Amino acid sequence: MALTNAQYDAIMHEYEERRYLHRQEQEERLQSVYEAVPGYKELDDETATASADFGRRMLSGEKLDRSDLRRQLDEIARQKQLLLREAGYSPDFLDMGYTCPDCKDTGYVGNEKCHCFKQKIIDTLYDKSNLRMLVKKANFRNMKDSYYQGEDLVKFLGAKKTAEEFVNNFGTDYQNLFIYGTVGTGKSFLSICVADEVLKKGYSVIYFSSIGLFEMIAENTFDYKAKDELRALYDDIYNCELLVIDDLGSERITNLVTSELFALLNERDNRKKSTIITSNLSLEGLQQAYQDRIFSRVTSNFKLLKLSGPDIRNQKKIAQKESEDFH
Repeated sequence: MALTNAQYDAIMHEYEERRYLHRQEQEERLQSVYEAVPGYKELDDETATASADFGRRMLSGEKLDRSDLRRQLDEIARQKQLLLREAGYSPDFLDMGYTCPDCKDTGYVGNEKCHCFKQKIIDTLYDKSNLRMLVKKANFRNMKDSYYQGEDLVKFLGAKKTAEEFVNNFGTDYQNLFIYGTVGTGKSFLSICVADEVLKKGYSVIYFSSIGLFEMIAENTFDYKAKDELRALYDDIYNCELLVIDDLGSERITNLVTSELFALLNERDNRKKSTIITSNLSLEGLQQAYQDRIFSRVTSNFKLLKLSGPDIRNQKKIAQKESEDFH
């Protein structure tokens, strides 16, 4: 599971807060019992007194049988439960409450992360990825092949199969995907579907539009006050386990963009961190728009998935309008 130290610390701090709040709630319930149930506090005090007295006697050298103390404490506990029951309280009224009873709000069951901790990791990664809203509509469950026909359908089914294999092998087989083709053929949709599944497996994913990524790099590069922000951005885009760059070629292509893109591709390849790029550019257009060394990186290190066909977004708009006119 991929978390920064700060993210891990934030989750553990949340568990600490949970336990603190539950202790506070337990203390408030105990005080209400003291006030409402005569004799209960005295029995509670007797428990503490009996244990302290037993400890002092042992330290003074007396040879004592611990089972005697256990029998005494069990009897006090029985009397306390009797008082609670007679006062109409449930037997577990004074038990410590837990948001997750499996790990008792520690995040761990033995040495293993609890299911609640694993879910927190995934939630944290979703928040970091820029994908939380996008995956509500773009996921494999909502993917349809009815928009494709003939050769377009063959390409789509092949791309989908490759994308599913990418997900299944993620973490064991280093791969990159370059999804390209004409406008509106499902490239971004497919990349988001893959990112969603990789996130669900607990890996760190970051999704950027190409425009947003390079604008952010440029803003931080030329702002001398933003060096820490720039360092953090590079840390994210170089080290996240999956980086998705959507719609490459839509940004204004400058020397800064080409140099940053090459550095990004080079660093992530050196670190064996997977990247998905989508683009409306053809391979020839990619070569013309960027330096040959970038074209070479993409064509040699990425699986090339080409999608073609009519603009699905226009088809959806037409279908929606026809449905509205019909009703």
